[in-house]
Amino acid sequence: MTTRQTTTAEPVELGLPLDEPQPRAGCDVCGALAGQRATARASGDHSKVSDLNVEMRNHHKPNRATARRTADAS
Repeated sequence: MTTRQTTTAEPVELGLPLDEPQPRAGCDVCGALAGQRATARASGDHSKVSDLNVEMRNHHKPNRATARRTADAS
């Protein structure tokens, strides 16, 4: 009979958590997300706080499809 390994061979190494994103000055989307994040934090909904942080980090990044079309046009 063979022995089946059910755990990882090496321990998982996690990096430090990312700093919380700050809203960009003059960006209405960032302002709205920051407000929603403050409300979620005040109500103890840390999962929503995390989701809003991800959304705030990503909304200024160019869409991959848009970036690809721009590169193809040049």
